[in-house]
Amino acid sequence: MKIENLLVGCLIFAFGFISCLFLFYMRNVELPFGFLSNDSTPSPGDWVSEKQIKIYDDKIVIELSNPSLSRYAPSGSMRPVLNSKANGIRIKPKSPEQINVGDIVSFRRGMDLVVHRVIKKGEDSEGVYFITKGDNNDFVDGKIRFKDIKYVTVGVIW
Repeated sequence: MKIENLLVGCLIFAFGFISCLFLFYMRNVELPFGFLSNDSTPSPGDWVSEKQIKIYDDKIVIELSNPSLSRYAPSGSMRPVLNSKANGIRIKPKSPEQINVGDIVSFRRGMDLVVHRVIKKGEDSEGVYFITKGDNNDFVDGKIRFKDIKYVTVGVIW
């Protein structure tokens, strides 16, 4: 009887574990205890060096060329990194070579300015393209060309 109970317990555990794995891969659900963590979100490039950051008693100065501030729509596509309360620091990239996988870019899509992360960089017959996706989205935006990219987010202050 004890062996049967042990086997039933092992089967229940195995079924639960396999179910968790299935949900994790199908819906990107967090697994208990961090099993098989899928933190595949690439990190942005190093746009600001330590030498560009000056800290004083009463202020912090970040030396950038032509920076601007950005605010974000409450779409939720870039949560938890960006939300409507975040203040972004952005610059205009000069060439497609500056933009790398992991960077957060702002690009035109019709009349909208979309802010998503670059998840792939490639080249085809038309030149360099970027595939972007919101961190909190399940779908990609398709190919984005450099001419459509207006800004790269180089810092976020909450």
